[in-house]
Amino acid sequence: MESGPAVFAGAAFTLFGAGLLLWTSMRVRLRAPVADGVSPLAATVLASLFGTAFLAAGVWTFARL
Repeated sequence: MESGPAVFAGAAFTLFGAGLLLWTSMRVRLRAPVADGVSPLAATVLASLFGTAFLAAGVWTFARL
């Protein structure tokens, strides 16, 4: 019964992390700003770190099933 919420949370974390990493990489590739009014390097690094963290959280959640 408790695996349903874990699957939902794992899917949400994984999809958000992968989407954030994909979006960040496309913005960097197109030389477009990742965040408005922020240093391009800082925005890229932070977005990449958070994307990786969410992706890792999703994988960890699926591994705990």
